[in-house]
Amino acid sequence: MASGVTVDDNVLTIFNDMKVRKANVNEEEKSKRKKAVLFCLSDDKKHIIMEEGSEILQGDEGDPYLKFVKKLPPNDCRYALYDATYETKETKKEDLVFIFWAPENAPLKSKMIYASSKDAIKKKFTGIKHEWQVNGLEDIKDRKTLAEKLGGASVVTLEGKPLND
Repeated sequence: MASGVTVDDNVLTIFNDMKVRKANVNEEEKSKRKKAVLFCLSDDKKHIIMEEGSEILQGDEGDPYLKFVKKLPPNDCRYALYDATYETKETKKEDLVFIFWAPENAPLKSKMIYASSKDAIKKKFTGIKHEWQVNGLEDIKDRKTLAEKLGGASVVTLEGKPLND
């Protein structure tokens, strides 16, 4: 069911910037790349926009995954892009993950409009390999759950941290 919600052009620009990995960027440029971004509905509920103050950059201090989880609102839905860096037993990888955050205690109306608008944003995000619907902190707070989505038992680290901690 389509909701009639449109995706803001800025959202597509952010996605394309995150998707295109420039191999020969210097450390300063790399540190300014977006690691994670949250998207929300505009106040009039007609557009999907980037949520102000919701981005995490590659160069930010601390664990990017934990920072990302802390930015998720406990009582409302969001869409998110997370640029996961992980290692399997064979190789290092980076993949974008599209996350649909719909916590149990979000208002029913919010869950309905976000669910019915999900296709609008997903259609714009071409080439996403991983999609994850999360319904509460229990599902997302442990990085092992994301690792399972990315490659199951073959994933040994996520964001440089071993999974067997």
